[in-house]
Amino acid sequence: MRAMTREPQTVVGVLLAGGRSSRMGGGDKCLRLLGGRPILARVIARAKPQVGPLVLNANGDPARFSAFGLPVARDPVEGFAGPLAGVLAGLLWVRAHHPDVAWVASFPTDVPFFPDDVVERLIAARNVQQADLAYAESGGRTHPVFGLWPVGLADALHRDLAQGGARKVEAWMAGHRVATAAYPTKPFDPFLNINRPEDEAVVERLIAEGVVPA
Repeated sequence: MRAMTREPQTVVGVLLAGGRSSRMGGGDKCLRLLGGRPILARVIARAKPQVGPLVLNANGDPARFSAFGLPVARDPVEGFAGPLAGVLAGLLWVRAHHPDVAWVASFPTDVPFFPDDVVERLIAARNVQQADLAYAESGGRTHPVFGLWPVGLADALHRDLAQGGARKVEAWMAGHRVATAAYPTKPFDPFLNINRPEDEAVVERLIAEGVVPA
C-alpha cells in the first residue's frame, strides 16, 4: 500500500452494520464467513490503515461484536432509518469522543474488497472540487455510503432524520456540494457488495480464482 498524503488521524471511520439484512435472511450479514473469514474482519482490515479511530455502527446487543475490539454506536434515531442513521451515529460519536476531529469516512460492512485508497481519494476529490461532501463511484454507479462527511453537519442530519425527512443517502447529500471519486470496474468492481446469497457465491468464486485476496 502506498504512503498516505495526509495524517490518518484527521479522519475517523464509521463501519455501517446497523441494517436488518433482510435479503440475506436477517441477522448480521457482516459476521458471515467469506473465504473462511468474517466479512467484517475483511472490512476492518481494509479500512483501518486509511483512517484514525474506527467505530462500528450496530443496533442490538453490542457484545456480539466484542471479538473485533471496536467501540459500538447504535442508531441515535429509532426505526432502522438506514445508512444515514449510521452515519449520524458516527458523527455524534466523533463529536463526543474526538472533538478535535472534523471528518468522518463511512464504510458499509457488506463490501469486502473496496479500494485501499478510497479515503485518500475522497479527500482529494473534495479539495479539488471545493465540495462539502464526497462519495465514490464506479462504472457509472454511485456509492454514497462510501462517503466523506464533515462532523459539522451532524445537527442538520439529526434534525432531518428526526423529522422523518431523510432516508436515502444520495438524496440527502444532494442538498450540499458533493464531489465524486471514480474507480474502474476491471478486473472486478471494487465496490461489489453482498446483498443476496447469489452475491456471496460470486465473491467466493472470485476468491477461488485469485481475482480478489483470499
